[in-house]
Amino acid sequence: MSLPDSDHRALSADLSASVAGEVRFDAASRAMWSADASNYRRVPIGVVAPRDAADVEAAVATCREHGVPLVPRGAGTSIAGQAVNTAVVLDFTKHMNKVLEIDPEAHTARVQPGLILDNLRDAARPHGLTFGPDPSTHNRCTLGGMIGNNACGSHSVAWGKTVDNVHALDVLTYRGERLTLGPAGTNGAVPASGSIPDRLRELGEQMADDVRRSFPDLTRRVSGYNLDQLVPGSDFDLAKAVVGTEGTCVTVLGATVRLVESPAARALAVLGFPDAYLAADHVMVVREHKPLTIEGMDAGLIAALRAQHPGETASKALPDGGGWLYVETGGETRAEAEAAAKAVVKAMKPYGATSVVVSDPAAMKALWRIREDGAGILTRSPDGGEAWPGWEDAAVPPERFGAYLREFDAVLAKHGRQGVYYGHFGDGCLHVRIDFDLLTRAGIANFRAFMEDGADLVVAHGGSLSGEHGDGQARSELLPRMYPKEIIEGFERFKGIWDPDDMMNPGRVVRPAKMDDDLRIFVGMPTLRDTPELAFAHDRGSFTRATRRCLGVGRCVSESGGVMCPSFRATGEEMHSTRGRARLLFEMANGEVISGGWQSDEVAEALDLCLSCKGCKRDCPVGVDMAAYKTEFLAQRFRNRIRPLTHYSMGALPRWLRLVARVPGLARRLNALAQRPALASMAKRFGGIAPERSIPPLAERTFSSSYVPSPYAPSPRVPPHGRIVLWPDTFTDHFDPHIARAAVSVLESLGYQVEVPDGPVCCGLTWHSTGQLDAARRVLRRTLTTLRPWLMAGVPIVALEPSCAAALRADLPELLPDHPGTPALSGAVRTFAEVLAKHTDELATRVTTPGLRALVQVHCHQHADLGAEADRSVLAALGVDAEVLDSGCCGLAGNFGFEKGHYDVSMACAERVLLPAVRAADDEVAVLADGYSCRTQLRQADQREPVHLAQLAARALGLPH
Repeated sequence: MSLPDSDHRALSADLSASVAGEVRFDAASRAMWSADASNYRRVPIGVVAPRDAADVEAAVATCREHGVPLVPRGAGTSIAGQAVNTAVVLDFTKHMNKVLEIDPEAHTARVQPGLILDNLRDAARPHGLTFGPDPSTHNRCTLGGMIGNNACGSHSVAWGKTVDNVHALDVLTYRGERLTLGPAGTNGAVPASGSIPDRLRELGEQMADDVRRSFPDLTRRVSGYNLDQLVPGSDFDLAKAVVGTEGTCVTVLGATVRLVESPAARALAVLGFPDAYLAADHVMVVREHKPLTIEGMDAGLIAALRAQHPGETASKALPDGGGWLYVETGGETRAEAEAAAKAVVKAMKPYGATSVVVSDPAAMKALWRIREDGAGILTRSPDGGEAWPGWEDAAVPPERFGAYLREFDAVLAKHGRQGVYYGHFGDGCLHVRIDFDLLTRAGIANFRAFMEDGADLVVAHGGSLSGEHGDGQARSELLPRMYPKEIIEGFERFKGIWDPDDMMNPGRVVRPAKMDDDLRIFVGMPTLRDTPELAFAHDRGSFTRATRRCLGVGRCVSESGGVMCPSFRATGEEMHSTRGRARLLFEMANGEVISGGWQSDEVAEALDLCLSCKGCKRDCPVGVDMAAYKTEFLAQRFRNRIRPLTHYSMGALPRWLRLVARVPGLARRLNALAQRPALASMAKRFGGIAPERSIPPLAERTFSSSYVPSPYAPSPRVPPHGRIVLWPDTFTDHFDPHIARAAVSVLESLGYQVEVPDGPVCCGLTWHSTGQLDAARRVLRRTLTTLRPWLMAGVPIVALEPSCAAALRADLPELLPDHPGTPALSGAVRTFAEVLAKHTDELATRVTTPGLRALVQVHCHQHADLGAEADRSVLAALGVDAEVLDSGCCGLAGNFGFEKGHYDVSMACAERVLLPAVRAADDEVAVLADGYSCRTQLRQADQREPVHLAQLAARALGLPH
């Protein structure tokens, strides 16, 4: 339903007056909450973030007075479209996200609906307990969302679905009745009498025979409502009956859930088969060993992973095969868990399975990430091809799974579609992303036809349309193919008892919307002219196609691990997540909710706190590159317009620094002036720099102007390892030239002839990140001209600054895709560690200062575009005991942390992990930070002086540093 503007304003005002939490009816919020992780788009009426149950009751009462529908929502990672609707969204993630109580003796926990699953698991871990169901979105999905969808996860073979782990629910109906639900006869359970329980008991009695006859005997039956919990002979458990209702019946205010004992140690047996069919054929043999997990993957997933992330190494640990089973086992000790995994391997040998057993937690985590990121990895091919959910999680009896897969591939072929799959093979549940054409009417007709044939295939095998993600808009229309008319009518009666006004998430499960309506790609077709400044090579030259990358899987809204997304972790606001920004850009291109195109203030506000750290480029399973999108937005927004002050000051920083270097003594005089508070304040005000920041001191002599080959330099006539160009980047050259001198010492001691360009070279990063792309191209063309002799000779170019190396490898091809020198320069760039990694054996024999220790802060751009494997191998060769921090972005991020208005967010990013880790480290522990931004953040936070790998290597080798 759509509301007239006057009613919209009145509803917003009344909600704001009655609710203590946030009430958001602005265009940006409505745009960001218009999609979940499915194919569907429905713009909400508004969004309410209640602070407590009283807030929820007030919000529901207000919506009831205005006659508008509601949709309760968790993390928005639902894949079937049940988390989007033209309704008022109740977002529980902001405030109602706590663990209220853990009862170790009863093995239960009381939780609020917005609680993130991993936070519950963390709270239960000290008691040796965990919550059994664990979807791949475990670090951002909420308990309320899991209850709504009846989520399962990889450990369902051991611990079942969410419905099997819910003890009691505190719920609120649309009409304002609050009930505590649970199995009959238990404390705090179903009221002894009352209209709703009595009518549901009557419904169960009337439908008992139909339910027994029509519900498939399947552990993964998630489609439809749980009428089986109402029939005589069951526990008449209304809490379990409500699980999986997708917000169509009640709003969950709180839950008491069961916890299970978690094995103290785990191991992973990975079994390889010639193909996924054969992997599926053997799950019943594996089930006999009662493992915790039996997950499966097809070769296509691994091929897609390696194509998108050529530097990844986890998949190399897989045994030979074209289809794999992950079989997790547990035990009291690591040896016991390993023994159980080896028993599975032994049992599978007669079936020809290859195998590997892994018990190291870090190695297991890396392997599990492949499986957990499957949905995102398969959404895009390296050439920009698109695949979509829809037929996402159907389940059949596991003993029929192999046959089902073979027939499923035949259905794909019949409709001219391709799909790569993975899933919960042990429970017969398949996940797949299919290359549906959702852009044309003919393609959408093909989508519908496929879905209908797929439904018939699953039913023929005794399966369920949904095995864990629910029906939503994607599958509700297909329920009559799975259930007879009597059951469909029973679902309608069940919904009517709870929600007679049909105001709770209408159009889902009962009286469903059509599966081919509201497809967000089709209804959100762009109106924006698609003529980008960047090449967008991975999106076939289309910016609007790039805005479709985000499918809402939500890895960016997790609270820990990896680099993505630092601003969200600092603010907790959806607008400052990669997902929120991507949705705003998508809606900007569409123009319906976010108007103004490139001049959209909503998009500008969201992108203002994007650090351009590129963490999403690597951490997002779909490869969303928000730094590139921000650059494109700034380039378009400020075309022929006055720019922010920082674009002229820090955006053109290399130019100003070169001018300073040309005047003898000027750097020293500027440093002195920067120490005068009044002058420094004036300079920062005119440069758009945060007043809290100090102006970094300039080196009085640049490295490039003072470079003299060291005594370790080989004869120019016979260089043992050949020539190498040391890239004199702006930051090292003008601020930290001692790092370059240390690098020369190490490189020349290894037998390289180090050469430094005598003309200006620059990667253009500062212009690129501020959207000044014409200037960036001019800088890069000049650089290519300067480097042409070395490039023609095939001389490697070593960059000490990770952001410059990443810019030359990844940004240069986007800026100058057709320049003949682009492939040569992009391919010639090496990091300092990559050069040293070729000499690890020699380095190990030459260490004169063994036993060095270091905390390592990996630069965000290195994480995204370069990788850190070479750094790890070099540190090991040098005998450095290195702890690589999982700290994310340092928060300075080039010009970001210096810009006025960004200081608090910048420091919040640093205070998450980096600064506390440095403070806690012993004084003799070196802080290794190759990025100038990282070193500056540490210096300005009054931490110890950080070092570059070149300095640490020189110290270990006894060279000048």
